[in-house]
Amino acid sequence: MGTPTVRRLAALLAATGLGLLPAGAALADPSPSPGAATVTKAGTSFLTATVIAPGQPVRVGASHGEYLYWAFPASAGEVPDIRATVSYPAGRARTGPATWTIDVFDGLRRRQACTAGAQTPTVPAGTTTVQLGCTLRTVRSWAEPWSGDPLPGTYYIRLSVSTVAEPDLGLPVEVELLVGAGGEGDGGDGGDGSLAAPLVPPVKAGKVLTDAEANSVPAEEDDGYDLGDWLPAPSSRWLWSTAGGILAAVAGVVGFGLTRRR
Repeated sequence: MGTPTVRRLAALLAATGLGLLPAGAALADPSPSPGAATVTKAGTSFLTATVIAPGQPVRVGASHGEYLYWAFPASAGEVPDIRATVSYPAGRARTGPATWTIDVFDGLRRRQACTAGAQTPTVPAGTTTVQLGCTLRTVRSWAEPWSGDPLPGTYYIRLSVSTVAEPDLGLPVEVELLVGAGGEGDGGDGGDGSLAAPLVPPVKAGKVLTDAEANSVPAEEDDGYDLGDWLPAPSSRWLWSTAGGILAAVAGVVGFGLTRRR
């Protein structure tokens, strides 16, 4: 290619705004953190979501029809990037296509939009692997309550198969997942607002009692029969009902006295 052709091509790119992107404009694929332990489990709901850290690999066995939940923290200025791979075992052919879905929710359980990645890929029966991804918007340090923008706090990942042939329900699969946290800056946009606290739901898990602890719980004392246990509390309705009953009795006696035969 000659020099004039190169110049014409560069001028065309500049005129159409398709010049080369600056370095760092595109996010790189997330990679596991050195020495990070592999997570081998997943939750089945928001309350039981397995907590993972960015850069911590996940490898878990599942089956068609299950909902898999994970939770990870995100700070202002980060751009969370979630990548998942679902693999089918060899020798277990599917009877029809399957559509997988990956959703991301914030600490208020609002579904967050993805700017990149295959959120709902459909794989034919002969495909053995499927790739899913979701790149969120930049986490902001503050936002208007109605905007729904991503804010610092806990984020939930839900992976499920949304469409599958009925004979394929329960088919075993292997899921690999990784969360990346790219981006730079503090996530602010020149405003004066600030988030008082991260959007972390107050989850307080209960304590499971052992047999000995369950048997040692004191039973409520029974004081015997109490009339007030089944009677309603006194109120103005009682007064009106009592007065009405008395007036009805007096009216009945007076009426009987006036109408009886001498």
